[in-house]
Amino acid sequence: MQEFERVQQLPETASQEVAVSSYWQNSWRRLKSNKRVMFGLCMLAFLMIMALIGPLLTPYAYYETHLPLKNMPPSAQFWFGSDELGRDLFTRIWWGARISLFVGITAAVIDLILGVIYGSIAGLWGGKLDEAMMRLTDIIYSIPYLLIVILLIVVMGSGLDTIILALAFTGWIPMARIVRGQVLQLKELDYAYAAYALGASRWRILFRHLLPNALGPIITTMTFSIPTAIFAEAFLSFLGLGVQAPIASWGTMASDGLSALRYFPWRLFFPAVFISLTMLCFNLVGDGIRDAYDPRLKL
Repeated sequence: MQEFERVQQLPETASQEVAVSSYWQNSWRRLKSNKRVMFGLCMLAFLMIMALIGPLLTPYAYYETHLPLKNMPPSAQFWFGSDELGRDLFTRIWWGARISLFVGITAAVIDLILGVIYGSIAGLWGGKLDEAMMRLTDIIYSIPYLLIVILLIVVMGSGLDTIILALAFTGWIPMARIVRGQVLQLKELDYAYAAYALGASRWRILFRHLLPNALGPIITTMTFSIPTAIFAEAFLSFLGLGVQAPIASWGTMASDGLSALRYFPWRLFFPAVFISLTMLCFNLVGDGIRDAYDPRLKL
C-alpha cells in the first residue's frame, strides 16, 4: 500500500472545462484537416480584406464617371474594365462586396438572435405554448417573400435598412426550428433531468447545458444563412428592389451587365463570378463546420 500515493481529485468545474476543451480541440482539428474548409476560409478572408482595401487601390471612386472611357475592356487602366458610364468596375466590385457581406452577416446575426430566443422558449416550455409558437412561424413563413419586400419598400423606401429588415422578417424561422428541435431532444437526456432534480432553473439548464450542446447545429445554420442572405440581396438588387444608384452592389452590376452581355461580357462576368465564389465558400465552410462539430463524430 505504501507504493501507491493518493492523487487529489479534480474539482467538478475543472473536469467540465477539460471535457469542453477536448471537444473543441478535436472539432478544430477535424476542421483544419478539411482542405475544402481551409480553401473556403482563405477565400473569405481574401474577399473581406479586399472589400476593405480594394476601393483604395485605384484612383477612381465607385460613383465617378468617365463617359469618354465607357465600356472599356479589362486593361492596365481599368483592371476589370468599365461600365456604360465609364465607372471603374474593379472599384465597384469591391464596394459591392462591402454591401453584400454587410447585408449577409447582419441578416445572419439577426436571424441567430431571434431564432435562438424563439426556438429556445418553444422547445423548453413545450406543450400548448410550443404548438402556438410553431403555428405562428408557419403563418409567417407562408407569406410570399417578394410581397414582404414590396410592402416594406412602399412603406420605408428602398435601401439597406429595408433589405435587412425584409431578410430578417422570415429568415429567423429556420434557425428557430433548428434550435427548437435541438432543445426538445437534449432536454430529454439524463444530464438535463439530473440538473432539474438538483434544483436548477429552466433558464440555467438552457444556458448551461442545452444551448452549449446545440452550438454545432446553430453555428452551421448561421453559416448557411449568410450566403442565402447575400444571394437574396443580389436577387432583389437585380430586380431593382435593392440598393439604388449610384451605390454599387453585385446585384445591380449584374442587372446592368445583362443587357450588355453580347458586346461587353466582362460587365456581367465579374459580379456573377464573385457572387458565385462567395456563396460557394460559405457553403464549403458550413459543410465543414457541420461535419466537424457533429457530436457523433467526436473522437
